Amino acid sequence: MSVVAITGASGLLGGNLAAELVAAGHKIVATRRAGTKVAHLDDLPIEWRDGDLASRESLTKAFAGVEAVFHCAAAVSVKKEITKDLHDANVVGTENVIEACIAAKVPRLVHTSSVVAIGLTTNGVPCDESAEWNFDREGLLDAYAITKHQAEDKVRENVGRLDAVIVNPTYMLGPRDARPSSGKLIVQVAHRKVPGWTPGYNNFVDVRDVARGMIQAWKRGKRGERYILGGHDMTYKALFEEIAKVAGVKPPRFGVPYIAARMMGRVGDFIEARGKDPLVNSIQIRYAFTNKFRFASNKASRELGYSYGPLAPAISDALDWFRARGMV
Repeated sequence: MSVVAITGASGLLGGNLAAELVAAGHKIVATRRAGTKVAHLDDLPIEWRDGDLASRESLTKAFAGVEAVFHCAAAVSVKKEITKDLHDANVVGTENVIEACIAAKVPRLVHTSSVVAIGLTTNGVPCDESAEWNFDREGLLDAYAITKHQAEDKVRENVGRLDAVIVNPTYMLGPRDARPSSGKLIVQVAHRKVPGWTPGYNNFVDVRDVARGMIQAWKRGKRGERYILGGHDMTYKALFEEIAKVAGVKPPRFGVPYIAARMMGRVGDFIEARGKDPLVNSIQIRYAFTNKFRFASNKASRELGYSYGPLAPAISDALDWFRARGMV
């Protein structure tokens, strides 16, 4: 049995990672800030320790005696412009995790990046880990992509000082999504609140497959390497149809006209420019219509033994979890 630490255990990925680690026989230490809601993880034997991404000292104390740190904590935003909070959480927070791991003499860090830190296909072939980061050139640059890219660079810059491996998950679906985050899409389709589908592509994966892939990265990943942990390249239309099928409801019937969507994006830009959080903005609309967001996990399969299953169980278990909490 190994003792390992998780940052961001209260989130979708961190919670499922904790469950998978417990199932594999490991002891879990998890950091949390004051006020973090963790009741949805009461079924797991987690030792909670105070730890804030803004405090290297608190993280160093929290990481004492652990054999690995899984850094899952991050701030997610749809905003185009980087805010101080987003930069502090994703970039400075990652720097503090790195320094705390070094100070606490942690043998290995597994850093959770994202495929937004990799690149977008320019020829229809799914991107692998060697793809050049080109979100700026492809018109899909937003604050989250920038800060996750910068955070991953910080890890790579420090692999001479710390044994670290990087994982790049795609769009994750599954249970234990308390906020909800990506599961909001499942809830909206189940409630038939999605007005229509868009033709854009994304890569969707069961969060539990990603969690198991992270454990494999801890055990088998090469120092300084990154691994895409993805699943199914598919359109949002196909995803909505799959969610609706599992939920037993009718899927959105009509495609959203690009002109109408673009107008919604511009309204979101206007709202953001006035210091408020938009529901969507022009970048999010481009994501919804792009066919460039495609990824392959061949390297993870080859070097880690990573594999992924169908999406239906992830959607079904997410719905059951939401229903048990009155969210659906």
